[in-house]
Amino acid sequence: MKRVSNFLGGTWIVLATCSVAIAGDLPVNLPVKAPLPYVSKAAEVTGYDWNGWYIGAHAGVIKGSSNWSATAPGAGGPGLNGSFDFPFNFDFMGGTGSYFAGLQGGYNYVFQSRWMLGFEADASFPNSDVQVPFSVRGSQTVTSPLTGQVIYGEAVIHYGSARARLGYAFEHFLLYGTGGLAWTYNQATRDQVTGFPAGGFATPGTVDTRLLWRLGWAAGAGIEIPLTGNWTAKAEYLSTGFGRKGVTFPAAAEVFASDLAMQSVRLGVNYRIGGDNAHISDFLAKGPSALETDRVAFHAQATYVNQYAPPFRAPYSGQNSLAPNIGRETADVTLYAGVRLWEGAEAWVNPEIDQGFGLSKSVGAAGFPSGEAYKVGASYPYTRLHRAFLRQTIDLGGEVQKVDAGLNQFSGSQTSDRLVFTVGKFSVGDIFDTNKYAHDPRVDFMNWTIIDTGTFDYAADAWAYTVGAAAEWYQGPWTLRAGLFDLSIAPNATHLDSQFGQFQWVGEIERRYAIWDQPGKIAISGFLTRGRMGSFQDAIQLAAVNGGPADIAAVRRYQSRGGISMNLEQQLIPNVGLFVRAGVADGSKEPYEFTDVDRTVAAGLSISGKQWGRDNDTFGIAGVVNGISGVHQAFLNAGGLGILVGDGKLPNPGSEKIFETYYSFPVFSTKVTLDYQLIANPAYNRDRGPVSVLSFRVHSQY
Repeated sequence: MKRVSNFLGGTWIVLATCSVAIAGDLPVNLPVKAPLPYVSKAAEVTGYDWNGWYIGAHAGVIKGSSNWSATAPGAGGPGLNGSFDFPFNFDFMGGTGSYFAGLQGGYNYVFQSRWMLGFEADASFPNSDVQVPFSVRGSQTVTSPLTGQVIYGEAVIHYGSARARLGYAFEHFLLYGTGGLAWTYNQATRDQVTGFPAGGFATPGTVDTRLLWRLGWAAGAGIEIPLTGNWTAKAEYLSTGFGRKGVTFPAAAEVFASDLAMQSVRLGVNYRIGGDNAHISDFLAKGPSALETDRVAFHAQATYVNQYAPPFRAPYSGQNSLAPNIGRETADVTLYAGVRLWEGAEAWVNPEIDQGFGLSKSVGAAGFPSGEAYKVGASYPYTRLHRAFLRQTIDLGGEVQKVDAGLNQFSGSQTSDRLVFTVGKFSVGDIFDTNKYAHDPRVDFMNWTIIDTGTFDYAADAWAYTVGAAAEWYQGPWTLRAGLFDLSIAPNATHLDSQFGQFQWVGEIERRYAIWDQPGKIAISGFLTRGRMGSFQDAIQLAAVNGGPADIAAVRRYQSRGGISMNLEQQLIPNVGLFVRAGVADGSKEPYEFTDVDRTVAAGLSISGKQWGRDNDTFGIAGVVNGISGVHQAFLNAGGLGILVGDGKLPNPGSEKIFETYYSFPVFSTKVTLDYQLIANPAYNRDRGPVSVLSFRVHSQY
């Protein structure tokens, strides 16, 4: 909890005041009789006013090295030493690498001589794949008669600095040097691989971990250029060094000491808060204007969700059971950086900082109550590159439509008839099964099987992203979509299949229409998954022969699983919208990626606060009924585990029924949401629940 609070405190100071307003690149010329804005003397000299407070975000790559020593057991003094590097690496399919993202803020003052003096503080969060955490790490294997074979290592959890900046403001850029204090929070590890003849202080297989803070220095240089309005972009090199510090590994009665040096290259953007005649209070109320030029764009979002499940009936529990009387939080900050490449082409990257856990580690209900909770969780903030894709739009004619700037979208125009191609890493749900009233857990409903069709078992890693390609053909009121995507290496795994031997095809046909001048659309989607998956009947039969619980992993073989779904959205009257989803999927085999649902029906209403004089409020109400096949029920009753469900037995199965309602309202430039969910028969178990889930959400974006 304390780690969550610390992360959120730093996050919301920077991003919680961001607004959804989209503004132009530069203010238009004022009328002749209007008072002219104040321009500082520094701005008159340099052409851009660098003075004042600023906040921003950055991303980059990092490498490092460490020299270490260890006091060997029984040796009475230092007996082992060595060194290791934090190697530079990047695995696009695995999502891991020596990269990081972070936040910064500071203050600049430019003298009439063009010299700039400033201060900046930052915090950075390296990549992690959570299950084998902390990608920025190094290790060395040592074999000794005293210790046997041991692996010593150290990893960076998060780090930051507080530095002075001294620079010179040229006419079109700022060149600066920087230096000051640095800190880092690390994990030291000792892994006893084999024993040794003399006996020992550590059993083979023992892994000791210790956490330690380090203080040191930071120095570097950078260049910063104005982009538009109050926005600037910077490129920076930073070197950090930390003195020697020791920890004790108790299992081996050993003292481990090391130093640490790191070098990073980062790109970032800064937003200057107001001008000489503006107040920070104005920024807190309105947030920053958007960044978009002819070539580049930058957006960001931050979301915090707190959920609590009060006590409920739970006569027995299994590995995947939802626990009563438990509360959990999740927090994330996403950066959306885009560049126009050529006519109709855009490239976007979305590094995201994630932290926290879903209730019961995101298991216990097929319709899990938080779409913000991934299938993996972490106590410490970490960075993942969730999206990195190229989108090409080819206009084919028809009505010219305005396109507003937004997350992963440049402003501009497009024709009603067009082709759109997307290739790279993104979510299948970015393109397929979308619905304006129920699709985004950061702004509308939160339950997994309400924001997406529960039977749509779309290809994804444990964070809901994959590598693939999609094509869309818009022609009049019709749209055809098709995509080919990579599956994870095994069902519900963190890594994608780097050999592309397991894949999924997705197709969708959409028809837009109007009823009594009220717009709507209906879409039919289908998927076919080809991969190594298990059949429930095979797992049940194997368990009957061998005894013990049914194990789906033991019967996996290369085969297919498919499904089809319907998705409807319909405006009933202005400010009131209806959505309906329904789907079925093959219930004889295990779902591969999403959740444990073989049939589903969901419906709900979204009502704008304009109906009662609060334009920016939203009220939503929805329900969903999820079901599974008879053989799926028998598998769970035999002790089988699904992606999210599995109480150890299922003697009294029933459909999982979920009700959700929320109310969202603005507080300054953020959106606050109060949400309630009631889950009857969680994980299809009549013996458990019903479960109430209370949620509080804060979201901000620009």
